[in-house]
Amino acid sequence: MTLRRLFLALCLFAFCTACGATPDGAGSGTSAASAGGRTLTLGFSAWPGWFPWQVAQERGLFAKNGLKVELKYFDSYTDSLTALATGNIDANSQTLNDTLASVSGGAKQTIVLVNDNSTGNDQIIARPGIFTVADLKGKTVAAEQGTVDHYLLLLALQKAGLTEKDITFKPLPTDAAAAAFKAGQVDAVGVFAPFTTTALELSGSKAVATSKDFPGAIPDHLAVDRALVAERPGEVQALVKTWFETLRWIAANKTEANAIMAKRGGVDEAAYASYDAGTTIFSLEDNLAAFEPGTTGAHLDHQASLIAKFLVSSGLADTEPSLDGLFEPKFVRSLTP
Repeated sequence: MTLRRLFLALCLFAFCTACGATPDGAGSGTSAASAGGRTLTLGFSAWPGWFPWQVAQERGLFAKNGLKVELKYFDSYTDSLTALATGNIDANSQTLNDTLASVSGGAKQTIVLVNDNSTGNDQIIARPGIFTVADLKGKTVAAEQGTVDHYLLLLALQKAGLTEKDITFKPLPTDAAAAAFKAGQVDAVGVFAPFTTTALELSGSKAVATSKDFPGAIPDHLAVDRALVAERPGEVQALVKTWFETLRWIAANKTEANAIMAKRGGVDEAAYASYDAGTTIFSLEDNLAAFEPGTTGAHLDHQASLIAKFLVSSGLADTEPSLDGLFEPKFVRSLTP
């Protein structure tokens, strides 16, 4: 099944059940401020570059900027993608390749903010005796089908001169994939932090490829329903402003912030600190540069065109998604002095 067909099937399921994805209530809540009585629903899931949203909620930074936010944490990243695509939430933090996959399936989404770039926290981890990606030939590899680490796996295989046909691919949700690898049920696994911690608990295991090997390939960002940009731009602006204020608060209160984010990630603070180098949080200046048109992987438009072609060539999408309306830089640009 191509990613586009998988995505449409997920959407159909969500509409039929009339409730979409079910978030974990432990991270949910609504800020105290009023935005004309309207609530903006913001989704995120288990990735270090997105945990600052939890800090924003707990420190009252949404309310400070006049936002009434229902923050929804999804145990399943795929569920968060489906929730945005089916209109069950207004905004979601997700990767560029997954946004393009959603767009190829018919979703209308716009990227308004770059949260971070994955610089090592997405990993292909292999059992002892497997030393390189080339050694995966004939082996069983698990990952969540159609999402970011499936994409990383395909990139790594391509670089090693292999394709998915050279391995036995086992599609599993990311948490289940990490657990299956730890239990010795598969030879390798594609996972992102904090699930890398679980996978690496298998004695002697190690990463044979990471997102650090593919600079710029996995940018993570805030995607919003396109109608939100058109109908409620003030709230989108306040949301983007809150993000950068949160980063400043984290920088000034590192210990407290790390405690909040580690708790949300379900790991201890030492483990959370180990993710720091593998996730490069984008400053306002980084955002401004990324939204500028360019011809290198540092520019979102160029990276999106590369990903669009890769999705088709690797069979993850039937046709290249349109990039029209995909990027809206005005919200970050408005924050410049």
